[in-house]
Amino acid sequence: MTDAKRSEEAGASGADLHLVGVTKRFGTFTAVDDLTLTVPRGSFFALLGASGCGKTTTLRMIAGLEEPTAGRVLLDDRDVTRLRPYQRPVNTVFQSYALFPHLTIADNVAFGLRRRGVKQYAEQVERMLHLVEMDGFGRRKPAQLSGGQQQRVALARALVNHPQVLLLDEPLGALDLKLRRQMQVELKRIQTEVGITFVHVTHDQEEAMTMADTVAVLNAGKIEQFGSPVDMYDLPGTAFVANFLGRSNLLAGTVTGRGGDDVLVEAYGGRYSVPAARARAADGTVWLGVRPEKLRIGTEALAGHHEVRGIVTDSSYLGVSTQYLVRAPWGDELTVFVPNSGVAAPLAVASEVTVSWRPEHAFLLSRPANETHAPVVDTEEVAAT
Repeated sequence: MTDAKRSEEAGASGADLHLVGVTKRFGTFTAVDDLTLTVPRGSFFALLGASGCGKTTTLRMIAGLEEPTAGRVLLDDRDVTRLRPYQRPVNTVFQSYALFPHLTIADNVAFGLRRRGVKQYAEQVERMLHLVEMDGFGRRKPAQLSGGQQQRVALARALVNHPQVLLLDEPLGALDLKLRRQMQVELKRIQTEVGITFVHVTHDQEEAMTMADTVAVLNAGKIEQFGSPVDMYDLPGTAFVANFLGRSNLLAGTVTGRGGDDVLVEAYGGRYSVPAARARAADGTVWLGVRPEKLRIGTEALAGHHEVRGIVTDSSYLGVSTQYLVRAPWGDELTVFVPNSGVAAPLAVASEVTVSWRPEHAFLLSRPANETHAPVVDTEEVAAT
């Protein structure tokens, strides 16, 4: 069963948002290709992918800013595919915030309520500013606020309308790293407090994994994998996901048989085993994957571990850890993350080392027979999709 089909069936009850066979074409270019997914009610859901994958186009179709070429958009069981944006119970927070510069902060937040003819809105505005920790800022203008404060106001303006679904289009992209991480925590806190379904579009893997209950990784308009951040990171479904959600060392191998509860693999002349429960593919050509932080590096082999001998080609200090690149005998470089605990001395470039891992920390993925080097995944976002 595909991840898309699984998501549809798993969320069929108690769901806010359904996309059923949604396709969007611009001329001959297909931006979103037969996309089916379900977002459970009250969850924090992330659409994650690189530039051009179709994630923002998907969000715009949910918002009503783009009309699907085919397929349906449903909120609960209501088909909203052809409804205009203002007819849908959704609001959107954009990266640019889109605040009105001539209005005060309080009037910006109240804008949607006033358009709907709500007369007594002061208390609601005050409550929303308190929710986003902007008490006392109501009389200021947007130009008097920092980027992070403007982002909070944009969020309050969207939430004050009590939408069924809140759409977030790269809302933290304009913030610096420290503030972005702070706002990740704040957004999750706010979502938990208000209980509204959040659909968050981002290219930032850390953002998605920090905040979301469920993540859908998009690639070329299709879902590569759907699930919780923990499950997808620990056991990716494809080589693309393995290298898009963090990094993975992928060894080109071939399954040679079974040994008890393990799948046996040969790669570059070495023999390895992987628990069958961690094998997305159990025959033919495969990728044997291990995350960099699961590898151990030293001068001697460890009992019960698989190992590869190699030469350290680079060492990079990253603060909490040091990244080593180790050239394996077949020419590829393995990436190893070592915590900077202060216990062991750093390894010098050109050192001969042993890289090892426990069998239960590896995973197996399907590999096209003609691919012998791990695919390179470009995780840089160069433009809005």
